[in-house]
Amino acid sequence: MTAAPFAGDSCSVPFSVRGDTPTRHAALIAQAQCLRIDVAKRSWAVYRPGDLEALWQQMGEADFGPDERIPYWVELWPASLLLVEWLDRCRDRIQGKACLDVGCGLGLSACVAADAGARVVGLDYIQDALHYARANTEGNEVSFSPLWVQMDWRWPGLKPRCFDLIWGADIFYEKRFAKPLMRLFEHVLAPGGRVWLAEPERSVSSGAWELLREYGWEVRRATRKAVPTEGYTVNINIWEAQKNEVEHG
Repeated sequence: MTAAPFAGDSCSVPFSVRGDTPTRHAALIAQAQCLRIDVAKRSWAVYRPGDLEALWQQMGEADFGPDERIPYWVELWPASLLLVEWLDRCRDRIQGKACLDVGCGLGLSACVAADAGARVVGLDYIQDALHYARANTEGNEVSFSPLWVQMDWRWPGLKPRCFDLIWGADIFYEKRFAKPLMRLFEHVLAPGGRVWLAEPERSVSSGAWELLREYGWEVRRATRKAVPTEGYTVNINIWEAQKNEVEHG
């Protein structure tokens, strides 16, 4: 990844942190809930403004438009928990690599990867999510912070083929996301790069893997685990996708 992985004509820009002063950071943390997650050989403090149910009650009619802003990002979904375990297992593979975390939310997976020595860009559509992602970087004393970027993945403002690895957790939760995400992957993944997708087993995302194969991707299941959550378990797969070199060329 170059020092500036952003396209010159981009409508998507690095997340501005001018307002994230020590005072603002302290105020954000003071008002936040804190989740404790034990992974990657340490305990992580993950700050958030509240749970999904509480924030749902504060939503207005405008939040349910075509670009709905339902605050899914405030939860650590089972797919996210397996993804951070996977990144910890793959420390040797991600160290020093240019990585893109798509739909980074509260930033835990990006922080775990950065703590392992990866050079991470954390991407999310929601600015509030990036405020908490940055707070979680500071709260966990991640020495080399990810670069947080506010961006709509339908219009990626990133230079072509600038990432060695791309990952995301539970990002295929609507069928309409499959083609834009595939176009994003094809645009920014470097030759020989890989995509890791942590997804629960459900019909809405099952067609995404066939779509990738149809467009010349090799897709295999890297791991599978039943992840416990709130009294039940969810079967989560991590899929690894790699573009055929001929197709990518």
